[in-house]
Parts: sequence; structure tokens; C-alpha cells
Amino acid sequence: QVQLVESGGGLVQPGGSLRLSCAASGTLSITNRMGWYRQAPGKERELVATITDDGVINYADSAKGRFAISRDNAKKMVYLQMNNLKPEDTSVYVCNAHIWVDIRGWRDYWGQGTRVIVSS
Repeated sequence: QVQLVESGGGLVQPGGSLRLSCAASGTLSITNRMGWYRQAPGKERELVATITDDGVINYADSAKGRFAISRDNAKKMVYLQMNNLKPEDTSVYVCNAHIWVDIRGWRDYWGQGTRVIVSS
């Protein structure tokens, strides 16, 4: 099993910045994709950013130019630097591990989330 624990959320004013961290424990496997999703009240969970084991990155349109995802494989950590935050970024941000197991295929693991509130 894989456990994911997020941290770094909080209350920030519009235009401010936050750095989210996700600490993974357990067996990630070599082939995996880490990501950040967010889910706000009244909205479906949406992808924010993903990064593969070899560093291929994808961003949602809403995150491009403002957010940056990164990972440290040795420490089994993934980060999300969020700049120029807007009220619409308010959400619970959840860490995701998309992991190739074996012949069983892919398996997803989710953290409990960290809350981000952008308000003046």
C-alpha cells in the first residue's frame, strides 16, 4: 500500500503564494505518475498538474503560468508551488499516486487533502 500525506495549505490573500507538499510512503514502483487534484464545494474533482517518474509534466489550463509541480524521487516527495493565487483556486488539494503494479495494471492512491482558501 501507498500512503500520501499533504501539507502546506492555509489561508492566503489573492495574489499570494503557497507551496504544497506531498509525502509518500510505501512502495511507489519505478513506473508512476504523481499529481495534484482539487475539489471545491459544488464542483467535481479536477486535475491541476501531474508529473511522471521521468519528469514529464502536464498542467490544467487554470494552472499554467502560475503553478509549478516538481518531485524528489529519493525523498518520495512531490510539490506544488502556487503563485498569484486567485479566489477561484480555493479548494481542497489532494495528492494522487498513479502506480503501475504488475499484470494487475495501474492503481490509484489518494491523500486526505490540504485546504487552500484564497480570500481578502
